[in-house]
Amino acid sequence: MNTTRIMAVAVLIVGSGLALHVAQSQQPGITRTDLQPHDLGIPGREVVQVRVDIAPGVAFPRHSHPGEEIIYVIEGLLEYQVDGKPPVTLKAGEVFFIPAGTIHAAKNVGSGNAAELATYIVEKGKPLVVLAK
Repeated sequence: MNTTRIMAVAVLIVGSGLALHVAQSQQPGITRTDLQPHDLGIPGREVVQVRVDIAPGVAFPRHSHPGEEIIYVIEGLLEYQVDGKPPVTLKAGEVFFIPAGTIHAAKNVGSGNAAELATYIVEKGKPLVVLAK
């Protein structure tokens, strides 16, 4: 009986974490499409690729990741604000690197859809997106 309760609690915790990740990731005007996760040759690390589409004028709030983020802008015009640095605006074909744990935000500053390919090299099992307080 105790094992069943422990398993039920574990399932609820994992389910709550996934629901929180989805709630953080799928905000109005932002669509995150998970493309591929893969374990790396380094124990406890994985690579995750995600396409992020952002509608005109929409911003993804300040957040961080449990590893590095490598960004390739697919379309549109995106402004990235990394805490403590001036904003950087990128257009399709340009790239950006965000160090692990760095708080940052992104905003579509163009008139049409903007999209990025985000590649994360992260600690496995941690939430991919952590909203800043």
